[in-house]
Amino acid sequence: MEILRELSVLWSLFHILILFMMLYRSRYSKRKTFLLTGFTMIPLIILNLAGVAVYGTGVMGKIFILTCTLPSLLVFWFISEDKKARFFFTFCLADTVALWIIATTNVADFYFGGGQCILMFFSRLIIFPLVEWVAVRYLRKPYLELQREVASGWGIFAGMTALYYILLAVFANFPVVITARPQELPAFILILVLMPMTYATILTALYRQLLLYRRQQGERILQEQKHALEAQLENQQRIRRMKHDMKGYVVMLSGLLAEGKIQEAQEYLNAVGTEMDSLLGQFCANPYINAIFVQFSQKFQEIQADFHMDICIGDEELPYMDLCRILANGLENACDALEALKVQEREISVQMKYSRGYLVIRMRNRCQEDLRVEKGTIPTSSKGGREHGFGLATVKEAAERLGGDMLCYTENHNFVLDVMVRVKNLSKEKPN
Repeated sequence: MEILRELSVLWSLFHILILFMMLYRSRYSKRKTFLLTGFTMIPLIILNLAGVAVYGTGVMGKIFILTCTLPSLLVFWFISEDKKARFFFTFCLADTVALWIIATTNVADFYFGGGQCILMFFSRLIIFPLVEWVAVRYLRKPYLELQREVASGWGIFAGMTALYYILLAVFANFPVVITARPQELPAFILILVLMPMTYATILTALYRQLLLYRRQQGERILQEQKHALEAQLENQQRIRRMKHDMKGYVVMLSGLLAEGKIQEAQEYLNAVGTEMDSLLGQFCANPYINAIFVQFSQKFQEIQADFHMDICIGDEELPYMDLCRILANGLENACDALEALKVQEREISVQMKYSRGYLVIRMRNRCQEDLRVEKGTIPTSSKGGREHGFGLATVKEAAERLGGDMLCYTENHNFVLDVMVRVKNLSKEKPN
């Protein structure tokens, strides 16, 4: 019956890979991820299976952390998009669940199957696909979202799962396999019972973090909509004031024209046009995006910041909801960062232009001299501190939804936010 044991080991190792690959985030495409996994893990599985055949499960069980766990940890760490606690928690979660199934079926086969490996083989044949179905059906989607959106709070959970993994591996195999130590079996069963309860607690806590994040994002969106509506309302009030003032403008122009002062009338009309643009805050032709600039130009004026804009867009149709979200979060970040600086250091610039089917947005503002943000990273959020980064996750999410991406970094005491989004039906650049 050793052939059944070896087949069950092969089946278990194969499904450990499947379970982990369902839960972690690769930094490569699916095709490249599968190729890298196959080229590295299949030989590793074959070597461990050969070790089981030659030395037996007792010997390989004692050294599998060195022969299987650590090599696979290094391989997936290289492939994974996450490099810190999120990755280690996911890795230990998948491995510990698989090790729990292996240990449970091994004990069940020894005491209820007579050690013939038949119960072990068929139970593993059923349990592993069942666990994967549950993971896909209920866990994968929220767990991937959780990894993507929640950056903090993973460290203690990763430490707990690592300790559980080591505890389970050591208790099951040292000094000999647990089936050869019947006096310690009750303690081992308690560990097997306690582990699912602990994981249920951990996953519940993580899911609550996800719900909290969603609620914060919803509040953030509502706040943005409130600001946009306030800006539009203020624009309407300005328009009403302008309509009232137009009577005076018409009287003045009529008087100048009646006296034949054409040049003076033209100069007066140009001055009226300049004043109207100033009152309306006409920064671009798109009314929704313009409302965002109107709102924040007033904020920057209140904190005495130099606000420079180079907006090369017209009145063409744009995905204004996501663009307004990107602009509002980016400009809100800049406003918070500038308020922490001296008045003479407060400076911000915004550029928007088309480039090869994309709308490119760059925001550059002065920041604290000791702030360091490397390209490809997103700084932590802190409204109370000097850190730059509140709402950047929302910016990245909105950019990716529009088929683009976001990049932020610091250079020469400036925080730079670059956003590129794909714009449809634009065959050429359309300046304002």
